[in-house]
Amino acid sequence: MNSLTKSLRQPESNMDSTIPLSAAEQFIQACPSRQLIEVISNKWILYIIWALDSGTMRNNELLRKIEIISQKMLTQTLKEMIQQGWVIRTDYQTVPPHVDYRLSSLGMSLSEVLRPLDVWAAANIK
Repeated sequence: MNSLTKSLRQPESNMDSTIPLSAAEQFIQACPSRQLIEVISNKWILYIIWALDSGTMRNNELLRKIEIISQKMLTQTLKEMIQQGWVIRTDYQTVPPHVDYRLSSLGMSLSEVLRPLDVWAAANIK
């Protein structure tokens, strides 16, 4: 079970255990959709999913496609996405280094879910 699956299945702990949670608050904290939104609310994750949806890319290709991301944020976010199981990194062990990134099956399934949201935003947000 990867950390995304764990984080989506484990409700957040009540920060002040002396105050009991209502049934609605307990439901909201345990809601997998809420937890997923918290994970993908990092705008860089959404940009990278969008960029890799078109196929395998190297680091510099991602930097060019996502024009507003720094190298530091790209590297940091890719590492996080690899740990979550959304992205697969392939290192070809060559000189000069050749490394590329692609969405895993989990990342592709998330991308498929996000496409209708993108269509809706394009049609309704001016």
